Amino acid sequence: MLNSHCFLCVGVLFVALIESRMLDKCMKSKPKYTMNVVLLEDQTSDWSLRFVKGAVLQAIEADRQLNMAAGLNTNLTANFNGFNTTLYKRRGCGSSTCEGVEILKSLHTKGEVGCAMLGPSCTFATFFMVDVEIGLTLTIPIISAGSFGLSCDYKANLSRLLPPARKISNFFVHFWNFTRHGLKMYWGRAYVYKKADQTEDCFWYINALEAPSVQFAMSISREMLRSKKELKKAIQSENRHSNVFILCGTPDDITTIKNETTIPPEIVFILIDIYNHGYHTNMTANPSMDNVLVLTLPERQYNNTVVYNSTLNDYVAGYHDGVLLFGHVLRQRLTSELRGRATQSTTTELSDVNPFRNVSFQGMGGHYVLDENGDRDVNFSVIYTSTIDKQVGFIQCNCWNGHHLRPSGKQAFPCTVYTCCILQNMKERQNQKRWSHISQDLISPLDGKELSLVSLKCEEVMFTHERMSFTLTLSLSPASSLSFCLSQLLRIDYYNLTKFYGTVKFEYGLFGVFEFCERGSLRYVLNDTISYPEKTFMDLEFKISVMYDIAKGMSYLHSSNIEVHGRLKSSNCVVDNRMVVKITDFGCNTILNPCKDLWTAPEHLRKQGISQKGDVYSFAIIAQEIILRKNPFFTQACSNVAEKLYMVQYPSQTGFFRPDLNFETALYMLIKNCWEEDPERRPDFKKIEGSLGKIFSNLHNQANESYMDNLIRRLQMYSRNLEHLVEERTSLYKAERDRADRLNFLLLPAPVVRSLKETGSVEPELFDEVTVYFSDIVGFTTLCHYSTPMEVVDMLNDIYKNFDRILDHHDVYKVETIGDAYMVASGLPRRNGNRHAVDIAHMALDILAFVGTFQLQHLPGIPLWIRIGVHSGPCAAGVVGNKMPRYCLFGDTVNTASRMESTGLPLRIHVSQSTINILQRTDCKFEYEQRGETFLKGKGNEMTYWLTGVTGTEYNLPKPPTAENFQRLQQDLSEMIVSSLEKRGPGNNGMEKRKTLSTRVRRRETNGSQEDGLPEYLHLAITDIPSTYL
Repeated sequence: MLNSHCFLCVGVLFVALIESRMLDKCMKSKPKYTMNVVLLEDQTSDWSLRFVKGAVLQAIEADRQLNMAAGLNTNLTANFNGFNTTLYKRRGCGSSTCEGVEILKSLHTKGEVGCAMLGPSCTFATFFMVDVEIGLTLTIPIISAGSFGLSCDYKANLSRLLPPARKISNFFVHFWNFTRHGLKMYWGRAYVYKKADQTEDCFWYINALEAPSVQFAMSISREMLRSKKELKKAIQSENRHSNVFILCGTPDDITTIKNETTIPPEIVFILIDIYNHGYHTNMTANPSMDNVLVLTLPERQYNNTVVYNSTLNDYVAGYHDGVLLFGHVLRQRLTSELRGRATQSTTTELSDVNPFRNVSFQGMGGHYVLDENGDRDVNFSVIYTSTIDKQVGFIQCNCWNGHHLRPSGKQAFPCTVYTCCILQNMKERQNQKRWSHISQDLISPLDGKELSLVSLKCEEVMFTHERMSFTLTLSLSPASSLSFCLSQLLRIDYYNLTKFYGTVKFEYGLFGVFEFCERGSLRYVLNDTISYPEKTFMDLEFKISVMYDIAKGMSYLHSSNIEVHGRLKSSNCVVDNRMVVKITDFGCNTILNPCKDLWTAPEHLRKQGISQKGDVYSFAIIAQEIILRKNPFFTQACSNVAEKLYMVQYPSQTGFFRPDLNFETALYMLIKNCWEEDPERRPDFKKIEGSLGKIFSNLHNQANESYMDNLIRRLQMYSRNLEHLVEERTSLYKAERDRADRLNFLLLPAPVVRSLKETGSVEPELFDEVTVYFSDIVGFTTLCHYSTPMEVVDMLNDIYKNFDRILDHHDVYKVETIGDAYMVASGLPRRNGNRHAVDIAHMALDILAFVGTFQLQHLPGIPLWIRIGVHSGPCAAGVVGNKMPRYCLFGDTVNTASRMESTGLPLRIHVSQSTINILQRTDCKFEYEQRGETFLKGKGNEMTYWLTGVTGTEYNLPKPPTAENFQRLQQDLSEMIVSSLEKRGPGNNGMEKRKTLSTRVRRRETNGSQEDGLPEYLHLAITDIPSTYL
């Protein structure tokens, strides 16, 4: 129904929109210019109308101010047209086509098409509005933050303010051939993972890498992986074609892959995560992001005066700036027309040139440059955390400009490089008083032990705890301000501040060289509750000492020529191997812009800048992190970062918004004073340092405790904790070992398991005399014919579980089960004299007694009949195979036991002469009947016997049928099942099928006088239970 409705909408628009006026005529005919905003209206999409509406209205007001300043009396207005896809089975952009087209039909009918359209973001909906081949001639400009698909490329009236899929594809082509100074080897092939349920942007970005017509597919050999199974197989394959895997998603997807699959160290993932702000705002390390390249946009500096009820993201900023783009173009055209009238000159019709091409303007999302196709040229940032052997441990962020990528020849890329900790020869730098370059020869790769700490030093993929920003095109002279700044850094030498040694220049950029701190950032230490347990290692004394280190470092920094930090946060505090906390990322404030994050003081959120009192506020936020060991600015009431920043920046009338603290002590009062709203009421770091010293000395009444007493007490505490951990881990190990042993004993005999554990192998053995038992179910094929597979599994499970319980009371070993066949042996692997035949005989009698009372769950009333065969003789046994090893028996004894079972009769224990001879040598008085000579295949005629019981022991054995009855049973079993089902459940839906099946079985005419056509020996087994059905 919805599909037909969709085609109806398209057909109407073909006629309706073909007469729409051109943009130029719309501008000349109205003093007010209307834009229609057509977007999804749901609760999940980042471009939902409920998020975008406030931004559009604010942009309209900003444009009005610009028009007034230019002397133009023009105003923009907007109509908001939201649609949803809740009626469709496939919701979201996948079903947006009909709804979007239906809105355009309604607008045209009302004469409200307007001068421009903002949206849709969905490629499917946009394609129906811009593609001329399907008949639509909508010629007004369409401005979209989205519409990423290749099908929307090169459309005359479409402008896209977010990077389309084609630019992602072109970027990879240039990046693939980029190799600089060992940072990246030449790549020839790649795997592209196309997972299910992707977001709108990821779906089209990966689709562009898959499409055979784009430059990426034509230039690079790639293999598509369309499922988790294919991805896992490619990763684990030793013959994979490439070590590079491209996927689109979030760090959670990388974490999931690494949790589900063991990743070889040589594999590199390229994660396309364009619109994730977390790489620049969240400084918490993610251990799963080793060897991951992240392709994203550079850090966004959105205007912090934006106030509206929505979540600010790239889509919201895009539609905000879409209004500014339309206003910018409109203003230029109107100004040009006024200038033409003033000079009374004839101008060329402006509509001959598309005004939305090759245009630049400033918006919330930064500086926009639209190319000749109306698509925005953007900077892409590649962020990398390296743990590859013999690679210098640093993070590099390469920024390229849209599709105007520079060649990978001798020209240098302008790139922002984030500094890292690099080992270098310190002795030659100790006497340097001025900043200068360090020779590349002094920069050595990390050794094997330090490779595992690269993620700590570099704060994973996108979080940099030691960051300085330089560019290769800077002119560095001793007299420059940058040179003076770096010289100031060089003179900073304090115990709680990281030492700056100078810079090192490579072909691809300029790097700062700082002191290396092995344990990584304070944020990482706080998150690692295993290596640094809460109540033993990270107790309150230790936490106060961490705060004391930070306060001492900041006190020295504020008294130095640098004066202020400006970017203090837990990820900018690093820990060395002696657990001393040092502050980094200070200095060069004229180059590094201050961030606006959870550590930023409220006065600096409202007005950009840095101050010493702002550093005190940042210290208070770090102190709360240290005390609670939770996320930065932790509160029970709110978890959204943007919402927290908003409430700090714009406090309510009820009070100022601050993190939670769950204790009332002197330490609490100190932290509370440090995050006071009034900066002048905050203490300086000298006072903070003194207050922490007093709190530490008074803790646990230790005012008179000496340093040595304190040290001994802490060592005793650590020793007790270590002993507790050793006992706990030892008990866990023993429990797991016993559990594994129990499982092994269920799979293999105990002597075999012990031999495998001790020597790793099992020698095969020859046994002079053992007894082998075989049994199977009579008519099993017929029972399966009238049962579902699950019913067959449940039936065998019920039978064999009871058989296994019987085996526990005898000295026997269950060899295997194959279908309905059940094989048991005695006398191996542990020899037991003549007891093997006795135990097998007793076990067979117990099993036969159980079968006489067993009822099939899905076929009640139908008896269970088994045949049992027993034979004694020599055999060989051993473990066969490496995978799923089994203890197997070999020899003629096994074959003969199987023949004894196959030539036996239902509810009979068929025993060979050799077994009877052994039983006669024992004191047990078994009862048996001579059957006579029986032909055994491969053996000829052999004397066999029926085992019937034990003298003096009561066995409730079922009465076996005669040979004649057994032959009739084989022919009539299917008829008996159908007849039983008909009596219990007449009219059952499955009965017609049962009757049809029963007619396929050949009926045998009998001369008996049965009144109902059933064998006499089954009359008592059939009951009339109408509620029972198959």
